[in-house]
Amino acid sequence: MKKTVFPLMSVAVVAALASCADGKDTTKDKRMNIVYIMTDDHAFQAISAYGDQLSKLAPTPNLDRLAKMGVLFQRAYVENSLSTPSRACLMTGLYSHQNGQTMLSNQIDSTVTFIPELMHQAGYQTAVIGKWHMLCEPRGFDTYRVLWDQGEYYNPTFRTENTNGEYVREEGYATHLITQHAIDFMEQRDKDKPFLLYVHHKAPHRPWLPEFKYVDLYDNVEFPMPDTFYDDYATRGAAAHDQRMTIDKDMSMIYDLKLYGMQDYLHYYDTEDMVGYQMGSMNPDEKEKWLAAYEKRNKDFMENYKNWSHDEIVKWKYQRYVRDYLAVIKSVDDSVGEILDYLEANNLVDNTMIVYASDQGFYMGEHGWFDKRFMYEQSFRTPLIIHYPGNKGGTESKALVQNLDFGPTFLDLAGVEQPSNMYGQSIVPVLQKDGAEPEGWRDMLYYHFYDHTAEHNVMRHDGVFGNRYKLIHFYDETGKVPSYEEFYDLEKDPKELNNVIDNPDYKPLIDEYKKLLEDKRKQIGVTEY
Repeated sequence: MKKTVFPLMSVAVVAALASCADGKDTTKDKRMNIVYIMTDDHAFQAISAYGDQLSKLAPTPNLDRLAKMGVLFQRAYVENSLSTPSRACLMTGLYSHQNGQTMLSNQIDSTVTFIPELMHQAGYQTAVIGKWHMLCEPRGFDTYRVLWDQGEYYNPTFRTENTNGEYVREEGYATHLITQHAIDFMEQRDKDKPFLLYVHHKAPHRPWLPEFKYVDLYDNVEFPMPDTFYDDYATRGAAAHDQRMTIDKDMSMIYDLKLYGMQDYLHYYDTEDMVGYQMGSMNPDEKEKWLAAYEKRNKDFMENYKNWSHDEIVKWKYQRYVRDYLAVIKSVDDSVGEILDYLEANNLVDNTMIVYASDQGFYMGEHGWFDKRFMYEQSFRTPLIIHYPGNKGGTESKALVQNLDFGPTFLDLAGVEQPSNMYGQSIVPVLQKDGAEPEGWRDMLYYHFYDHTAEHNVMRHDGVFGNRYKLIHFYDETGKVPSYEEFYDLEKDPKELNNVIDNPDYKPLIDEYKKLLEDKRKQIGVTEY
């Protein structure tokens, strides 16, 4: 890939920077600050502002507070539902095939310019705190403090621009530490310059280890199972049948559910030392506390499971999964509250765009699944809440937006022209209309998932999604499984249970969407499908 040549900054931005550089700045740079908070695998179903049945029993008051300050997006999506590709998209504003980060294991194209580099050149102070999870150095940042690989929940290790590549252990819970370092950056920054701060949490990534004070938070709550939990995929193709991401068969007793001692119920992902792995970063007192908490919670299962039916065991697994997951979210919600409190106490809210998103969605038992990857709604869709100074707050938006739009949005606020190879759109016009769609706003999104070789065996696929219909094209790079399509009418079938690809009533629409998909591939230069 050729190195992209980016346009010069606007005259106004250059003038503002020059006035700062010669020490004669009397007006200060009034461009908007940006705080971008991103979690890993946060389902929109787990934010109570979205109204899902789960979140009604596990409310998120601080995320709801942010929603009351801004716009709650009902149709926000990703271009590749996987952590590292999603992060690469955020950092570059490019599709996966453009930036090279199509899968977890490959590496981003080193010639691609990062959004923070452009923001830094435009005079913004830039920082990333938390999960990085890409095989490249953080670029374009005044400061960074990033976790090793996925990061540990307890006493994680971080490296900074000053640790000579070494990761240094810090005492505490990852979500809390990331929050404090983010606040430290805002406290210590140059107050005369705008800033771009990425706050990237590890939470609530697998294996969902709660903060100690929340380990038993939902022990007495019985969460309802989704009505699609026992989906038999009757109308779906090979991908839905061959995946390995069911709570029933693929969620492990030890690694995922912390049920140590279950040697007669082991899963392929489990080993004898999985509990030790989870506790590896804990100090002795924390290990004792962790074991005691889970021993108490496991006792009933260990004493009774041999008398339970298969369905009863599956229901127990679901409850354990959801309780731990939502307990981890509780700390995330606390974090959002701390950051909002800081911004309000320091009079920053009126000049700071605050974004809350996830790197993709997540399954909370829908179709019997956990994890993500598919273009089906729960993983394709991401939560998105944005406070934009000047809008009235407490509104919802049905505008189609995608994580490709974050880079153009940040550049828009900085006064930097959007590079021609970025296909995203600045969300600022939507925000300025309190969430309403501006004239000429998009009515179609493209998605592409490549990582068939990863753990959950989800077949490669791409597709297009419009205001009502979704076409998904599945293909096997090995050639062992023939390619095929699925088509969904989300108005009649919002839970995506009825693939109508062979329904003659939909043939004109299907043909239209196949043409749209073909045209989109040509437009953005996709060669694999």
